[in-house]
Amino acid sequence: MAHILIVEDEININNLMKRNLELVGHTCSQVFDGNAAADAVASGGYDLLILDVMLPGFSGFDLIGQADGTPVIFVTAKGGLEDRLRGLRLGADDYIVKPFEILELVARVDVVLRRTHATSNSFSFDDIRVEFDSRKVFKNGEEIGLKPKEYELLEALIRNRNLALSREKLLNIVWDYDYAGDARTVDVHIQKLRKKLGLDERLKTVYKTGYRLEV
Repeated sequence: MAHILIVEDEININNLMKRNLELVGHTCSQVFDGNAAADAVASGGYDLLILDVMLPGFSGFDLIGQADGTPVIFVTAKGGLEDRLRGLRLGADDYIVKPFEILELVARVDVVLRRTHATSNSFSFDDIRVEFDSRKVFKNGEEIGLKPKEYELLEALIRNRNLALSREKLLNIVWDYDYAGDARTVDVHIQKLRKKLGLDERLKTVYKTGYRLEV
């Protein structure tokens, strides 16, 4: 997975991002002001920079000039059109406006890392290997036939592993529609995944919420 530098002066937000990005497998370093960020960016070794714009010392807009080709995502309260356009024109790969959902951040980080080839195109755990490009799933080296929505549900759970996903969120990610009371759609597909891949111990039901793949 990726090594990410989080530059955010609000400690709670910085810690929230770090905790959840590490849950899905990344490693993170934290700094809380522009001066420390400038030193950290200059040292290199990061696959992705997450930058706030309004920082003590150097601003995020100043820091992106030192990124030297490292992908950058701005996460900031400056949500005006001019600010977003400025960030993107300076070379940011994405621009997220606060407040944001943590699952949105995780998803956008994943998209940027895949685009810049800083993350693997496959994922393995126990006796299971998932190849994202070919959408193939193997158990003990033998390919397991999954229907399209079963595969998409599995990939969503993997990319958000160790995070609790509500049925509503899974319906939105996999079936691309908002929750309309039909949680059984998710439940049925979860049961199929458990049966086909032997995920009873890994794919947990989160009481009154949804599901979590524990890896």
